[in-house]
Amino acid sequence: MKTLLTGVTAISAVVASIALADDTSLINQMDMKPLTPQESAQLRAERDAAKAQWTKLTPEQRQAIKDGAKTKKQGELSAIERMGQDDDMQAATKSETAQLKAQREAAKAKWDAMTPEEKNAVRKAAQQKRASELSEIERTGQNDDMNRYFTY
Repeated sequence: MKTLLTGVTAISAVVASIALADDTSLINQMDMKPLTPQESAQLRAERDAAKAQWTKLTPEQRQAIKDGAKTKKQGELSAIERMGQDDDMQAATKSETAQLKAQREAAKAKWDAMTPEEKNAVRKAAQQKRASELSEIERTGQNDDMNRYFTY
């Protein structure tokens, strides 16, 4: 009986080690082979030819190529990626930045001039406005989060 139990334990250990072993077949398939001198020379020649062709182009042609590549890339993006890309491309100018900074400083000065009761009233109004703008699902999640917060 001890021999049988020892044999089963040994077999299960081997099976477990095989099952838990890392699958290296994917890594082995991705092995990169070094370029041969001929391939390296060919790629270098192609790169040099492309650079020479690029230097021959006029600035308008270069810009047209860049715009085409940008349009192609944007066409391949998902809707969410496109929205993020558009937001990144709308950087504020210096005058817009100065105007926004002035607005922020004016709002901060107004906030600092308020009494604590006025600040609490503004906070409460903002919370009510935000709560009224939430969808039903968001409201349910918000309530669930608040219940979890207050139960700790």
